[in-house]
Amino acid sequence: MKNKRNREELSMKDALDLFKDKMHLNKGLDKVEIEELWYSELGNGIKNYTEKVDFNNGTLRVSLKSSALREELSYGKEKIIARLNEQLPNPLITKLVLN
Repeated sequence: MKNKRNREELSMKDALDLFKDKMHLNKGLDKVEIEELWYSELGNGIKNYTEKVDFNNGTLRVSLKSSALREELSYGKEKIIARLNEQLPNPLITKLVLN
């Protein structure tokens, strides 16, 4: 007789999600993904003026070299948050701080 194993088969995505949860990697991966999104969604013009992008506890902090650009972007914070959250599997960004 064959020995039957009772095991659950996981897809590769499910296995990776399980690994990320078990190793507590989600926060770090979210930071990297959001930083990449900032550059890709806002374009090269903004990329040239961005000094630092940091994400922690729902707050995206972006340091900019140009005060004029910072002022212009501050008028569209909610729109920027919505645009970035649309690209994420789950909306993570609740606040945008421009420095």
